[in-house]
Amino acid sequence: MSKLQGTLTLGMLALLLSGAWAQDTPAPASGNAPNSSSQPVAAYGQDSSQDPDALLPPIVENPPISGLDQPGLEPHAAPLSYLKIGATVAESVDSNAENTLGEGTVHSLSRALGSATLQRLWRNYDLAVDYVGGVGYYSLEGQGFKALQQLDLDQKITWKRGQLSLRDNFSYLPEGNFGGAYGSLGPQAIASVGNSAFGSFWGGTGIGSLGLAPRILNVSLADVTENLTPKSAVTAAGGYAFTHFYGNDATTGTAFIGSSEVSAQLGYNRILTPHTQVALVYGYQAFDFSVFGSAFHSHIVEAMYGHRISGRLDFLIGAGPQVTLIDEQSEVCSDPTLSVLTCGLQGGQLLPTTIKDTKLGVSGRALLRYKLPKTSLALTYERFLTSGSGLFAGTQSDIATLSLERPLSRLWGAVADIGYAHNSRVQPLTAQQVQECLSLTTTSQAACPANDARSYNYGFIGGAVHRSLGRNFDFFVSYQFNELAFDSSFCLTGTNPCSRIGHRHIATFGLDWTPRPIRID
Repeated sequence: MSKLQGTLTLGMLALLLSGAWAQDTPAPASGNAPNSSSQPVAAYGQDSSQDPDALLPPIVENPPISGLDQPGLEPHAAPLSYLKIGATVAESVDSNAENTLGEGTVHSLSRALGSATLQRLWRNYDLAVDYVGGVGYYSLEGQGFKALQQLDLDQKITWKRGQLSLRDNFSYLPEGNFGGAYGSLGPQAIASVGNSAFGSFWGGTGIGSLGLAPRILNVSLADVTENLTPKSAVTAAGGYAFTHFYGNDATTGTAFIGSSEVSAQLGYNRILTPHTQVALVYGYQAFDFSVFGSAFHSHIVEAMYGHRISGRLDFLIGAGPQVTLIDEQSEVCSDPTLSVLTCGLQGGQLLPTTIKDTKLGVSGRALLRYKLPKTSLALTYERFLTSGSGLFAGTQSDIATLSLERPLSRLWGAVADIGYAHNSRVQPLTAQQVQECLSLTTTSQAACPANDARSYNYGFIGGAVHRSLGRNFDFFVSYQFNELAFDSSFCLTGTNPCSRIGHRHIATFGLDWTPRPIRID
C-alpha cells in the first residue's frame, strides 16, 4: 500500500491546493441567479446603501462551514417536491468473494435493488427520504442470499434566522460501506448512499471489512443553526451511532467487535467576505465497545477556513488539537510473577484494575468540491477517531477520497472513485481480549479482530462507464480493486507464506431503470 498511499496523497494535495484558488474570480451572474455576488441582498431588511454588511449574502445562502449542510453546486435548480423510483440489476465477478486475507477464489455476485427518493417541501418544513434495498446472491458455498438495505432521512424545520435538522442514516449490509464489494460508483452503489453527508466524526462508517458478516450501522443526528447577525452564526449538533454484528463470519468464525458512539459539536462562524468564512469548532466523542474494558472519549478544538463560489467551488480546511482520555479496565494476577494467562492455573487470582492514559494528537478535515463545465470533482480528507470497523476497539483514522464524474457524449458518461484509509489502534489489547481470542478454534483465532496488529490500511480504486438506452434505462460496466492490509507485526497463522494482505478485483455489468421523477404539488 505504500506506493498507492504516496500516489493518492500527492495527487489529492495537488488538487486541493491548486483547485481552491483556480476560480477565485467570480463568474458573471446570470439574469435569474438568486442572491449572486453581483446582486447583493440586504439582510433582515437593512438598506444596503447604509450598511456595508448588507452587501454580504445571508448565511442561509452560504451555510456555516461548521454545520452539516453544504451549498449546492447547482444554484439555478428550482426547489421541487417530487417522488423518484428506480431499480438496478447487476452481475459481478469477484476474485476474492470470501473477503479473506491471502489468496481467494473467484465467484459471482448477483444483485437486484429497488430505490425510492422522496422530497417534500412546505413553507417552513422540508422532508427528504432516500431508500435503496434488495438482495444479493453469493455463489460462495454457505453464503447464498444476503439482504442489502439503506435508508436516509432528513427533516428540516426553518425559521427566519435558522433551522433545525433531524437526520438518520441506517444500513444493513454484509460488508463495510467504505468502497465495499458493491463498488462506490454510480447508481449501482448501495454502500455509498448517504454516508458522505455525516463524515467519519459522527460514526456509522465501516472502513474496511474481513469476511462476510451481516451488520447494522446507524447514525442519528440533531443539529441546529442560528444566525446571530448577517455575518455570524452558531451551530450545535449531537448524535448517537452504533454498529452491531450478527453472529460470526461463516467463513472464518470471526467474532467482530460491536461499538457505540456519542458525539457532539459546537461551532461559531464568521463571514469575512462574500466568499470567505472562518469558524471555531469544539467536538466531543465517546466510544464504548462490546469487549471488556474498552471505552474512551476525546475532545477536539479546530479552527476552520472556508472559501466558496456559488455553483462552482466549495473549499474548506480545518485542524486543531485532539485529547484522548482512556480509562482501560483490565485484570492483573494477585501474584505479580504470573501472567494473566497462567494465573488461575498456578493458584493465582485475577484482580480488576484501571489504567488511565492521556494521548495528545491532531484532528483535521479538508474538502474540495469543484464544478467545471463538464466535470465534477469531490476531494475529502478527514482525521478523527473512529470505531475500528469491528477489527479494532477504536482507531485513529486518516481517510481520503477522490471522485470524478464527466459526460463523454450525449449518451455516454464516466465516473471514477478512489479511497484510502490508514487506521491505527487507539489502545493496546486487554487481557480479556487475548483470552477471548485464545479460547476460539485455531481457524477463528487466526482471524480474531483482537489480533496483535498495530494498524491496518484499506484502499480502493475503480471506474465505470454508462450508456443511456432511451429515456428510462442505462447500461453500465464497472471495475474496482480493493486492498486490506494489516501492518507487518501481524501474521495470519496457518498460511504459507504469512498472510496479512487481502486483494479483491470486482468486475460488474448491469442495467438501471430510472423513470422521470413524479412531481408532487
